[in-house]
Amino acid sequence: MAILDVREQLQTTLGTQYSLDREIGRGGMATVYLAQDRKHHRPVALKVLHPELAATLGSERFLREIEIAARLQHPHILPLYDSGRAGSLLYYVMPFVEGESLRDRLNRERPLPVDDAVRIGRDVAAALDYAHRHGVVHRDIKPENVMLHEGEAIVTDFGIAKAVSEAGGESLTQIGMAVGTPAYMSPEQASGEREPDGRSDIYSLGCVMYEMLSGSAPFTGATVQALIMKRFTDPVPSVRAARSIITAELDLVVTRTLAKDPTDRFQTASLLVHALGSPKVVTPNATPLATPLAATKKSIAVLPFADMSPQKDQDYFCEGIAEEIINALSKIEALHVASRSSAFAFKGHQDVRKVGEQLGAGTVLEGSVRKSGNRLRISAQLVKVADGYQLWSERYDRELEDVFAIQDEIAENIVKALRVVLSEKEKRAIEKAPTANVQAYDFYLRGRQYFHQWRKKGVEYARRMFERAMDIDPDYALAHAGAADCCSALYTWWDASKANLEGADSYSRRALVLDPELAEAHEARGLALTLRKQYEEAETEFERALQLNPKLFEAHYFFARACLAQGKYEAAARLFEQSSDLRPEDYQSPILLGEVYKALGRSADAEAANRRGVQLSEARLALNPDESRALVLGASAHCRLGNVARALDFVRQTLILDPDDSGVLYNVACVYANAGQPDEAISCLERAIQNGFGHWEWLEHDSDLDPLHGQPRFVALLAGR
Repeated sequence: MAILDVREQLQTTLGTQYSLDREIGRGGMATVYLAQDRKHHRPVALKVLHPELAATLGSERFLREIEIAARLQHPHILPLYDSGRAGSLLYYVMPFVEGESLRDRLNRERPLPVDDAVRIGRDVAAALDYAHRHGVVHRDIKPENVMLHEGEAIVTDFGIAKAVSEAGGESLTQIGMAVGTPAYMSPEQASGEREPDGRSDIYSLGCVMYEMLSGSAPFTGATVQALIMKRFTDPVPSVRAARSIITAELDLVVTRTLAKDPTDRFQTASLLVHALGSPKVVTPNATPLATPLAATKKSIAVLPFADMSPQKDQDYFCEGIAEEIINALSKIEALHVASRSSAFAFKGHQDVRKVGEQLGAGTVLEGSVRKSGNRLRISAQLVKVADGYQLWSERYDRELEDVFAIQDEIAENIVKALRVVLSEKEKRAIEKAPTANVQAYDFYLRGRQYFHQWRKKGVEYARRMFERAMDIDPDYALAHAGAADCCSALYTWWDASKANLEGADSYSRRALVLDPELAEAHEARGLALTLRKQYEEAETEFERALQLNPKLFEAHYFFARACLAQGKYEAAARLFEQSSDLRPEDYQSPILLGEVYKALGRSADAEAANRRGVQLSEARLALNPDESRALVLGASAHCRLGNVARALDFVRQTLILDPDDSGVLYNVACVYANAGQPDEAISCLERAIQNGFGHWEWLEHDSDLDPLHGQPRFVALLAGR
């Protein structure tokens, strides 16, 4: 069928739903058109299977198979909007992503920076982990099926290769088409001896990783047959031999993904995510994060619980259980609790005594969760760090709806084991269930996990999860507060739209109506009011939040930021000092405190705060090398200390990770301003505003931007708000 005939057939049959703009891609199975979704007023990628393939497959089996893929919802998976038949053609519809494919990136730059390659590999592995746990194997992982958008990798065409193979069977070979791409195909997929499983996708990702890191494919051949034969006969190549800056640890990870025998590879994509998240993968001399709590006998670190569920798909639930216990224990005045960010950095570590020592905690709580259907098994044990003695342990075999009672019992048993005396107010705070609906709670925990990623896509996904929780339980105050914070974060750093401003306002109002005694609701309301410049009302809400929970870090931190935005430096200094005491491993508070001290003329205090911020940010980067906020705030502190070369190196790394992130661009502008590069600083500010940055008060009161005052472009920028 001619190309013109295909377009005419599509326009005739789908014209009421989609209007075709132009062809934007062509591959072995499909032609891709940019189209407009008339109903939802959005651009989409409409993919049409080649007519000869569609004729071979038939529609019923194909559409039934890809329906499974349509159920996948993950930040690193491009969702499937629609699918169907248009005359004799088969099509499916996905979002149109403005960006480039990994293939496009490799065509203009190879090899990639190591940090970029590791980050992309980790994003794809996370997508695979989610899909595999939901019974979907991709079968065609390759650079063409990985889109790069706003610093994130997104996998496309999930389930399509399986749908084609399932629907077409042996007849595909008759039209000269193999499912999968030879350069990235696993040995077992190439031989057809066994049904590909998740480990086949891991092999394909290993090929992609090798290509990103070395600049070439791991195996090449003059013909497809020669290439495939090398997979069986040639030894697995070393990426470090091809590029000497690759660490031995990263070389080992890539080599393991390319093992010929599937049993020798990572057995799950989750294990690969964990391996790529190790600081040693990127930085061979990484130092552990040391964030001691106040020297006290009664202190605890709660580690993420291990997922023992059959499908290994409850990571968010396991983290959520641990976080809820942290939140409950944090309400106890006599107990020092390691924050979520510091404790969760040690996820997967086996020696709890060493973890406790690194965190400066006297005790460590570890546990596991097995969730199967409506049954729940939670095991927990409290270990004394000094001698490894088990102070308490328990196993709970209950129904899923008992999860809140289990959390309460764990918290109460910890209190008893540590001999902490609770006030009546603290008892009530621990025992208070957030919702009566376990399904709503499940979505809430999903939202919390993604909110903590502190990336635009993660925060957007978190908001959707909080909204799902609210749909199920409209009276879920914490979910409303979470959605409000998502809207506030999006408005502040990424998208200063009216919709986000109104979302923060309405969700925070509703949270307070539902639970006037919830500290998180008052904190969310205070933050929303700050964005509306209703500072007096915001101050009242922040103060109420601190009355209800004096140890709520977010209330101190965002209250301090609100004061800084107004130029109230004394109040900001006091609040940043308090937030830093509450979360001693947090790098943000001391770095912002250094800025406040500078504005107050307290030079010695500013230097000390910046030095502490540098130490903490670099400790954080040792565990999370691609955390752009730690990089850019660390750059600010380095610059204030006179380490300009180091600061600019951090800026370079940050812009590689998140070149279009408006919050990153704003902070990069601060570094350039202090480094004596005003034109670069103003250019970054202009880009930040174009990309959605909405905190104009910071442009006016941020002392890091003082060198720009008087610059004509900066004056014009402020005047044009």
